[in-house]
Order: sequence, then C-alpha cells, then structure tokens
Amino acid sequence: MFPFEHLIIIDKESSMPIYRQIAVSVINAVRSGSLKAGTHLPGTRELARTLGLHRKTVIAAYEELHAQDWITIVPRKYTAVSNRIPVFKPREWSHTGSLPAYQNNFDLPFKMIRETEMTDAWNTVPDIIIDDGHPDIRLSPIDELLKTYRSYTSKRHTIKNAGIGTGQGTLKLREELARYLSETRGLHINPEHLLITHGAQMSIYLSAQLLLGPESAVVVGKPNYPIANDVFKQTGASIIEIPVDEHGINTDLLEDLCQKRKISAIYVIPHHHYPTTVTLSVDRRMKLLELSMRFSFTIIEDDYDYDYHYTSSPYLPLASSNHSGNIIYIGSFSKILDPSLRIGFMVAPKNFIAQCIALRKLIDVGGDGYMQNALASLIRQGELKRHLKKAKKIYHQRRNFLDIVLKEKLGNSVSYPLPSGGMAIWIKLNSEYSVRKLAQIPGLEIIRTDEEQNAFRFGFASMDEKELETAVDILKKYILKK
Repeated sequence: MFPFEHLIIIDKESSMPIYRQIAVSVINAVRSGSLKAGTHLPGTRELARTLGLHRKTVIAAYEELHAQDWITIVPRKYTAVSNRIPVFKPREWSHTGSLPAYQNNFDLPFKMIRETEMTDAWNTVPDIIIDDGHPDIRLSPIDELLKTYRSYTSKRHTIKNAGIGTGQGTLKLREELARYLSETRGLHINPEHLLITHGAQMSIYLSAQLLLGPESAVVVGKPNYPIANDVFKQTGASIIEIPVDEHGINTDLLEDLCQKRKISAIYVIPHHHYPTTVTLSVDRRMKLLELSMRFSFTIIEDDYDYDYHYTSSPYLPLASSNHSGNIIYIGSFSKILDPSLRIGFMVAPKNFIAQCIALRKLIDVGGDGYMQNALASLIRQGELKRHLKKAKKIYHQRRNFLDIVLKEKLGNSVSYPLPSGGMAIWIKLNSEYSVRKLAQIPGLEIIRTDEEQNAFRFGFASMDEKELETAVDILKKYILKK
C-alpha cells in the first residue's frame, strides 16, 4: 500500500490548519507524479487512523480537494485522484522529502542586479548604529503628521481627494511644495513641474532611465553615492568618475572630458556632497552651469539635505539659476522627518515630468494620498518651518559636540573637514589605522565606510550628546587598540 504516512507531512507548529496541510500534501504528490490519475485514496477513517488525527479533519481535507477538482468522491464507494489530472512522470520518492518550493534557487535565466546574495541588514540589531546622516525622529513632528493623517481618513471630502492624481502627487502637496521651494530655494515653478516620489532614490532612477542608455556617458564624483552609481550602471551607460576635493567636483577635469567625448548627464550633490560633505564652490558652480549649456548635458542635482546649514545661509541650488530647463532637481522629506517616511520630489520641465509619470506607473500607480495631503497641511500651517528651525539648532550643537569629543578622544588618529551643514562628518583614519577594523567591532554598525579612502561617515544628527560620546568611546577602544 502507498506510504501515505510519509507522503502527508503534518507540522503541528505551523499556522496552516492541519486539514489544509493534508490537502497540500496530496496536491504536491499528484503534481510530482507520485499519485496518478484514478489512484484510489484511503477512506477517511483509515487515513485518520494512519495519521493519528480526528476523522473530521480528514473529511475537511477531502472536501477541500474535491472542491478544487483534485479528487473524485463517490459516496460509500471510493475516493480517487481525478481522471482529469494529466499523467506526470513519477519522481523518485524520498523519506526526507523535497525542499519547499521557494527554498530552491531560481534556475531559469534572469537579470542579475548585484553579484551578492540577499541577506538581512543585521541578524540582530546592534547596540549602536552610526548612520550616514539621518534625522532624529524623536524631534520630528510625526505625531502632528499622523494626527492629521487620521483625521483625513474619516472625512468624506478628504477620502475622495486622497485618491486623485497620486501618479504625479496630490495637487494639494504639489501646490504647497511649489510655494515652499520658491520661498526657501528660489525655484520659480508651478505644481505641474513637480513629481512626488517615494524618496530621492526613485527620482534618481526615473531620471536615469529616461536620460541614459548603452550609448550614454554619465559623470559622477569620486567618491560618490554608491546606490546612484548602481542605478546608472543598470542603464548600460558608461560611468566616468571625476575626483571631488575640498571645493567639490573638479570642473576643469570635466571641461577636458567634454572636449573629448559626448556627455549625456552629470550627477552632482553640490550642497553637501555625499559622502565627503564638501560644498561646491561658487566658481565651480558657475563653470558647471556654463559647461552644461556649452556641451548640452543634463545636470541631475541631488539636494537631499538642503535645509541643514549652520554657519550661514545655504547656497541656492543650481536649479534656481537662469538655465534652459536642463537641470533635474531632486529632494526628499526623509532627511527632515523620518527615513522611513518615503516622500521625495523631482522638479523638471513639464514634458519630462509627464514621461516620468508614465514610467513610474509601470511599476507604481501612485503614492499615499492621505500622507501627501497631511504633509501639505504641515507645510501650510508652518509646522515644517518651525521644526526645521528647532532641529537646525540642535543638530548644530551636536555637530560641535562631536567635533570636541573627536579631537579629545581620537586626536591625531583621524582627520576631517568640519562641514558647514548637513547631518554627518566624513572622517578619515590615518594610515596606521584601518577602517576595515571598524566592521569587526561587536555591538556597533557603521552604515558607510570606504576602504579606498580609509574613511567612514559619522551621522551625528540622530544621536544625543550621551550617545555620541558612547559611540566615540567605542571607536577609540578599537581604533587605538595596539
């Protein structure tokens, strides 16, 4: 007799009901060819006795299989595998059974994005995380935002408005954001020039897909935001790196390059370059704009943390200059409110925005209309400006405190330029110390390190003074360890 006690696998710890486990086991046996069409199955009493289960459980399993046409039940006579099941070649039966379907690798051809296996970020959450420049959500007006969000889900007119136009972003948010960007960054735009995205990363991706291809060349700084490089690489474009020094990307080298080959686009972070935090100097800003006009390439301007500048008023974006519409301006609210709140934006000419919307709809029909309208309310009521004023003061104090603690505890073992703004310090270790060692520190995770530069990015905004000092004490213990 067929060994049903081995064919039907019961896991009493599983969340799946036992009757469904029986049904799934029978279906898998039919699919594998172990049970052929017309094969008689044991009666419900017999199978229940074999499996050590209540008969009602087996009856429920058979009813499930019958309802799905896997078996035929002839009352008081027999139960058999349906004759409509095609004939499968039997597979070798094994006591150990086969792997669950999704524990196998996908062995058919598909595109590889990276040559690394997918893993969780951390097996356990580290005691201390030195991020690459995140806001402190303990200071964020999230409570006010969520309160407004909840109120919008209970009103008829706000429910109706939440589902309108989310492919581009709700009109309410685009109107408020257009006014906000005009007041704070000198961008003279209309709502039609804005696309609301799930963070700056989506804006970079959409821009790259429309601007670049296998015949294109895109210029980036060295070092650069690595995920942006990955995005550009996936388009098939050539990626050309130009060094970034204390004044930003070297525009003289860019000019030499443009005279030798056609450049489609340049990706720049002029305000606080990632990861080095340097600001693009005025003369290089002017030259970059002039080169863009002369050699007809697009500037993708990533301005992820424009709102945080401490020593003076921030430089206005390149996008605020008198250009011909060839600057794609990208920003995000993730650095203001919370990294997990994925709301970003793109500013571009209307025809480019239209194509970004069309491309975005292929994979994502739109954003969270309730959240976008709640954010619009936060901007309109001045809550966002009040938060930024408070946050900038606190982040400025934390930057200065970290500067003091680093000098006191790590002294000549590190060097760094103190950034004029932003939320992180780019710290280089002296040559006798290796940044690779930092990955081996138990209980500590550093999000951004660079072995070639022997440097790492120390995000200070998300930590209070006690947390900053604790992190530096741990670094001191391992950096200076002999």
